[in-house]
Amino acid sequence: MTVTVFIRYRIDPFKRAAFEAYARKWLSIIPACGGRVDGYWMPHEGTNDIAYGLISFDSLAAYESYRARLRGDPAGAANFGFAEAERLILAEERSFLRRVTADGDPDRAVSGDVVRGAEPG
Repeated sequence: MTVTVFIRYRIDPFKRAAFEAYARKWLSIIPACGGRVDGYWMPHEGTNDIAYGLISFDSLAAYESYRARLRGDPAGAANFGFAEAERLILAEERSFLRRVTADGDPDRAVSGDVVRGAEPG
């Protein structure tokens, strides 16, 4: 069963550019460590101190393996260190989610989904 980690960040609104650089680095680090980046979202209008990240894994066991690889990854450690040194993340919340589908199969693509690796049409 696919598990998606939903991360809600409260960021320093005066350090949005630094947070965006931090998030952009994860786009290559996370896949190298075994996760699928569903995306990072930055404040655009309205609330200026909330950002989101979504990362999916084939299972909770795959997530645990990813966490172990991430702890030993130099680029990951450097990115965590950058965020800490810049003090750009004020708070972080994580939720572990599973998809709800009409047929009850959370791993089956639903209408409108982009299936990774599938040819269009």
